[in-house]
Amino acid sequence: MEPHSYIRRRNEIESYFDGTAFEAWKRLTSEAPLGRIRQTVRAGREEMRKTLLSWLPEDLRGVRILDAGCGTGVLAQEAAARGADVTATDLSKSLIEIAQNRRPKLFGCGQLEFVVGDMLELDVGTFDYVVAMDSLIHYAPDHMIAALAKLSQKARRGVLFTYAPKTPALAVMHAIGRAFPRSDRAPAIEPISSFQMEKLLESEPKLSGWYACRTKRIASGFYKSQAMELLAE
Repeated sequence: MEPHSYIRRRNEIESYFDGTAFEAWKRLTSEAPLGRIRQTVRAGREEMRKTLLSWLPEDLRGVRILDAGCGTGVLAQEAAARGADVTATDLSKSLIEIAQNRRPKLFGCGQLEFVVGDMLELDVGTFDYVVAMDSLIHYAPDHMIAALAKLSQKARRGVLFTYAPKTPALAVMHAIGRAFPRSDRAPAIEPISSFQMEKLLESEPKLSGWYACRTKRIASGFYKSQAMELLAE
């Protein structure tokens, strides 16, 4: 059973993306015009998505991928277009509906299934890779590591994920965000330093068969995120 604090946080995230953030997220992940700040976020997310996809094999035919926290499904669609068999899941029913509506009819030899639900509770077997782009950043470090441990049990070859790096610039952005009315705020991002992340990964017994490989920080205006690759030994 998941701890109450994790469940409470999960419910906050689900409510935010199904309610307050729905229209903004729909525009952010489309080609609609954006203001200057949100344009930097879109550009940062595009660069992060390209980075994570570049860490996967070029030929994804026969490769099974779990997109954990898929949002509107852009990464999942691109992986399927390269031949992967993708299961994409998100807490938000509204975001999954957008993903379904934007889904191309054909993916060549790839396949794509969208599922509403908790990425940790999805019971659909194992995958070659699990990708979690910006879907763990709202959880406290201990919950993030516990989630990575569970996701690693679903993966045979690799887990690609992102976290919010603890930097002075990010701290300033959080302070600015707290000035907005509570009803307009996103669930707070939980920054973590690279040193702390490495220590937490090393100390989690369920990740003992995994090692950290590539990492890359993407900084684009108000978008700050750190990609990390875990590979099975």
